[in-house]
Amino acid sequence: MLAVSNVSLRFGDRKLFEDVNIQFNPGNCYGLIGANGAGKSTFIKIVSGEIEPQTGNVILGKDERLAVLKQDHFEYEEFEVMETVIMGHKTLYEVMKEKDAIYMKEDFSDEDGMRAAELEGEFAELNGWEAESEASVLLQGLGVPESLHHVKMAELAGSDKVKVLLAQALFGKPDVLLLDEPTNHLDLKAIRWLEEFLINFENTVIVVSHDRYFLNKVCTHIADLDFSKIQIYAGNYDFWYESSQLALKLSQEQNKKKEEKVKELQAFIARFSANASKSKQATSRKKTLDKIELDDIKPSSRRYPFVNFSMGREIGNDVLTIKDLTKTVDGKTYIKDATFTLGKDDKVVLIGNPLAKSALLDVLAEETEPDAGSIKWGVTTTRAYFPIDNSKFFEGSEQTLVEWLRQYSPEDETETFLRGFLGRMLFSGEEVNKKPSVLSGGEKVRCMLSKMMLTSANVLLLDEPTNHLDLESIQALNNGLIAFKGAMIFTSHDHQFIQTIANRIIEINDDGTIFDKMMSYDEYLEWKGQKA
Repeated sequence: MLAVSNVSLRFGDRKLFEDVNIQFNPGNCYGLIGANGAGKSTFIKIVSGEIEPQTGNVILGKDERLAVLKQDHFEYEEFEVMETVIMGHKTLYEVMKEKDAIYMKEDFSDEDGMRAAELEGEFAELNGWEAESEASVLLQGLGVPESLHHVKMAELAGSDKVKVLLAQALFGKPDVLLLDEPTNHLDLKAIRWLEEFLINFENTVIVVSHDRYFLNKVCTHIADLDFSKIQIYAGNYDFWYESSQLALKLSQEQNKKKEEKVKELQAFIARFSANASKSKQATSRKKTLDKIELDDIKPSSRRYPFVNFSMGREIGNDVLTIKDLTKTVDGKTYIKDATFTLGKDDKVVLIGNPLAKSALLDVLAEETEPDAGSIKWGVTTTRAYFPIDNSKFFEGSEQTLVEWLRQYSPEDETETFLRGFLGRMLFSGEEVNKKPSVLSGGEKVRCMLSKMMLTSANVLLLDEPTNHLDLESIQALNNGLIAFKGAMIFTSHDHQFIQTIANRIIEINDDGTIFDKMMSYDEYLEWKGQKA
């Protein structure tokens, strides 16, 4: 059991936490959510002991062990992979090192023999004889092959280092597991393995993630960081999001009788309970959901941008025809003899090598020329492009945001219109006078989305549009693209984003050829699994 008692923390005039009192129970996985800058990673550091709160304390059960996912990928460069994983259990690792040091002595004394015997007993109690086997299972589950288990960390690729550090956190069945963005840099197979591991993990987990599908899959509870407090809600992220929206709606309907609100709440909870899967996590959620009352659901202070892609003109049947398209970059062929058409209702997600996907979108957006083949856009089409690298739109700009956006506004260039438009994208008050060059990554993405919305295009080309966005902006963009009536080709690593938008998959193979099929993302993953 982990408890946080009366924890407060300020940075200057900024209050992150104030008298936070919360308990995290074994068997539950808590998704810690909050707006960007609310203090999620700071809270993880307080719980792990890396940061001291100004008031209060963190209480861990007697003889319980806490493990945290390390963020410094270069901390263990001189150590072997296997040793790095076992370091996750500090006590076991120290016993191993002391035991090995004694046995390495040339002048082995009686006292050394007695100490070695004590250490052997501790080693056995800590399940030390199974340590390498357990570490190997974790590493292979995350996609690190046996051939790499005894090489130095310095020899690994960046993505493999992330997997080793994750295996280190998971090693030895810690009583409390803290994971800050554990799916970053993981491939799909590793993410799926981690989901199953956490679903079956019997102790306490606190996880921070921008991946809504991951949170929905593994979390039994949501820990919402809002108003400098943390409130626990039963259920996954979708349940929290929809319940907070429902609470906001009910709070605004002052004249509605409480009986009507209760009925609406009961129907909402019943729907979520009925849709729960048969996993252990979902079963735990359902039991708690059935106990929720009206006052348990509260509106959030979250601000969501307004994302709405309206079409300036209807799109015709002839949208896009690609024939024998080939694209080579720096001598490498990313697209080879690709032939396909795009229909007016198609929402295509590109799967495969990120460089190949970006190369294809650059060609379709007419940013670069193909090496061979033809591209023909329909006469009724108007396109808007979101490139994965948007730096050229902002570097060196000394304009205000209003002036920056004005250059992309085809009709209404008035200050009032542009300020209103930026306000809907969460740039309010004096923020509209910021210089584009000083914006954060998420703010630049919101500006690019504003630019796209102003074009009223009927075809959208988007390359990883959720990068740098917080959960609220991802949710708003997701909703806006679900509602979009035109055609779309996009890339994303967000499972829920893809599943709820795409109706067609184009996979770019390693040799540049394509696999093209009308299917949902989940159907594609099932097909890939059967094929494998």
